Amino acid sequence: MRQSIYLALVHYPVYNKNNDVVCTSVTNFDIHDISRTSKTYGVKQYHIIVPVEAQKQLTERIIGYWQDGAGGKFNKDREEAFSSTEVYESIEKSIAEIEKLEGKKPKIITTSAKIFPNSISYKELSEKIFEDDQPYLLLFGTGWGLIDEVMSMSDYILEPIRGNSKYNHLSVRSAVSIILDRLVGEN
Repeated sequence: MRQSIYLALVHYPVYNKNNDVVCTSVTNFDIHDISRTSKTYGVKQYHIIVPVEAQKQLTERIIGYWQDGAGGKFNKDREEAFSSTEVYESIEKSIAEIEKLEGKKPKIITTSAKIFPNSISYKELSEKIFEDDQPYLLLFGTGWGLIDEVMSMSDYILEPIRGNSKYNHLSVRSAVSIILDRLVGEN
């Protein structure tokens, strides 16, 4: 299993439904569920990207409760899930931390519910992940998705998840689970 997979949940910069660039709110569900999913699939670190100081502090307090506080003492499984969850104020700081840890810049993979002409399939990206020694950073957007500038900084854009209907608006927690399973799960 690859040990250099990183995941970031981006709260800024993302679009809202009016296509404005905004910072979305951190949710307790995303912190918990994505921490657990990341640990299950061997993600090295889960980064929550949020620049708003009040949201950063609240998120760090929640994480701290499970990493070092009463929550972790009460529930060791949750403590383990949160052991690699961290907060960063920007995508750039997340990338810099990975580069510091790995000694090289990660390949950036962006995700979207939209179709892009240069999208890569799950099978093709999974093969790349398992064949080379590059660190990979999967970026997931909140709100109505990552802004165009973030999409254009990626090395790869994953093809969207498609169900069997025209409706396509999964929660980010669901998308993370499906994508990690397709990329690094048992095949």
